Amino acid sequence: MTTVARSPWIALLCGAVIVTIAMGLRQSYGLLLRPVELEIGVGREAFGLAIALQNLLLGLAQPFVGAIADRHGAGRVAAAGGLVYAVSLVLASQVSGAFGLQMTLGTLLGLAMTGVTFVVVLGAVGRFVPAEKRGLAFGIVTAGGSVGQFLLVPAMQMAIAGLGWRGALLAGAALAALMVVLAAGIAGRPATAPSAASLPPQRLGEALRQAGGHGGYWLLNVGFFVCGFHVAFIATHLPAFLVDQGLDPSVGARALALVGLFNIFGSYVFGLSADRLRKKNVLAAIYFGRAVVIIGFLAVPFTPLSATVFACAMGFLWLGTVPLTSGLVGQIFGVRYLSTLFGIVFMSHQIGAFFGAWAAGLLFERTGSYDLAWTVSIALAVIAGLANLPIRDAPIRSNAVAAA
Repeated sequence: MTTVARSPWIALLCGAVIVTIAMGLRQSYGLLLRPVELEIGVGREAFGLAIALQNLLLGLAQPFVGAIADRHGAGRVAAAGGLVYAVSLVLASQVSGAFGLQMTLGTLLGLAMTGVTFVVVLGAVGRFVPAEKRGLAFGIVTAGGSVGQFLLVPAMQMAIAGLGWRGALLAGAALAALMVVLAAGIAGRPATAPSAASLPPQRLGEALRQAGGHGGYWLLNVGFFVCGFHVAFIATHLPAFLVDQGLDPSVGARALALVGLFNIFGSYVFGLSADRLRKKNVLAAIYFGRAVVIIGFLAVPFTPLSATVFACAMGFLWLGTVPLTSGLVGQIFGVRYLSTLFGIVFMSHQIGAFFGAWAAGLLFERTGSYDLAWTVSIALAVIAGLANLPIRDAPIRSNAVAAA
């Protein structure tokens, strides 16, 4: 891979904008449900399956795409991901049935996103940014996802109103193509890598065996599974839950918007804390904090005010786990194979997300309420908090391994 002399801030800026576009567009696809249903007769179950496929493939393919990025360069992978992302949206704008939607907005887009979201981008940024500033950098990139949600969801709604859902997808494809250009900003590697000068080269197989034999790595997988469960459960079911409690549907929509807004602040704060405090302890505090917030939400009457307070508090704790978890992986194992190793942890997140969205609905169908799902969410938060405390977070190679 070509060695380049580039300011870490260029890599950080390009990486953050890539995540802003990729995640912002992704959060807007629910707006397509009604227009698609009305025009081509694709029902909600079939549309939901497309989004479920997208999430599942994003998780299952991530370790392999991360390994490709570690071997051949994050810039190339991000460029390919951005191109496929744009193509998938163009093809989705032409579909006439459920199968086409599931193949484009589901399968193809899910694979494309593996190259332009947290795993590949954080792996690239981690190689350019000094270790003492890595947590803040990861927090800024993570916040980009919520900036995208805050900016692009309303923009997509306006595009649908003005251009129709097909035209809005084409506009999204044009924006997605910008990621191909931005990928140049995270290509290559830093011109210097002094921490690796005295270290022998490490092979991928060695890194995987090293991680597989480290108990803390599996505990990080446990915690991130729980994070995925919480995020998907709340994002998918909170609006319906609030309507069940007699609140106006607009309260649920506002709550999700506030989650995105407050996650911007949370990602920044927890990214900054990753450079100043012990990461595993902050992670544990986030999970314990989620348990407290959920218990408090369920303990008071359900009103627009309580829903707003819950959304703000949960939003602050929403994805602060990302810079801390990825930062711990880099701290313990080095950044040489960060995309691969964090990709495996991210797969656990997406599997948790699958269960958070699906199992909560199943429990509702079986019991007639979300009570059991909320109880499970509280129990999982406590388990995740406890799981992070015993992690051995000392580097197992002398500082970070050289970037590829």
